[in-house]
Amino acid sequence: MKRALTAVLLLTASPSFAAGLTSEDCRSLGWHFYCDPAKADETQPKTQPPPKTAPTPEPDPRETIKAIRDKIDLLKATAILDPTEDNVAAYIRFQREQLDRASVFSDQWRRTVWQNPELDYDLVRPTGALAKRAWSDARKQDAAEVLAALPERYGVFYFFKGDCPPCRAMETALKPFTETHGLHTLAVSLDGSPSPAFPNAVTDSGQAARLGVTGEHLPALALFDTAHNTVIPIGFGALAADELERRIYVLTQVEVGHDY
Repeated sequence: MKRALTAVLLLTASPSFAAGLTSEDCRSLGWHFYCDPAKADETQPKTQPPPKTAPTPEPDPRETIKAIRDKIDLLKATAILDPTEDNVAAYIRFQREQLDRASVFSDQWRRTVWQNPELDYDLVRPTGALAKRAWSDARKQDAAEVLAALPERYGVFYFFKGDCPPCRAMETALKPFTETHGLHTLAVSLDGSPSPAFPNAVTDSGQAARLGVTGEHLPALALFDTAHNTVIPIGFGALAADELERRIYVLTQVEVGHDY
């Protein structure tokens, strides 16, 4: 008995023996048998983690759109060159799918605009009847105030010829317009002909050339800004009074790109 106990003690003290045991072996030997579970488990094969796979890249929407266009072109060409029932039906079906897709996009577009006022250009330049009328009334009021102050700073250059029918038509609108708003007008005749509407017209002595006006496009109108000694072309051809008001307001009051 003593020898057996000694053998057991020797075995438990042997590192090489203990290293060959598993955790299950240690538990079966009982509580009195020393075993290092950490070392015992070193002999068990370790489970390798699965290899990491790269995520599948999302398809490029531009390539998808290109593929749709290519397919519809192919189906259309096939249906035209070989107009069988199957070919024509295939083209119609695919085209209808894209029309449905476009309808969904269009519907989502308007919903987005309605719910995001910063995206709604209709708030800047209304198109609805009620809002458009309110906008138009406010614009007319602003234009009236601008035109009332116009003579303090601006004068009008009017270039014409005697054999120019549009010039005669223009004078019937320009004369009452300048009188109503108190605008000083310098009428300049390019050929020396008089103007029934502007009896104080002068013959061109280089004014037209300095302002870039030729006899090709007449009549010609421009504003002279006395504050900056600059000339602002208004337009060419016969213009009605309301068009004159609109152009003068835009050219003198509105920054480029803010009203279009």
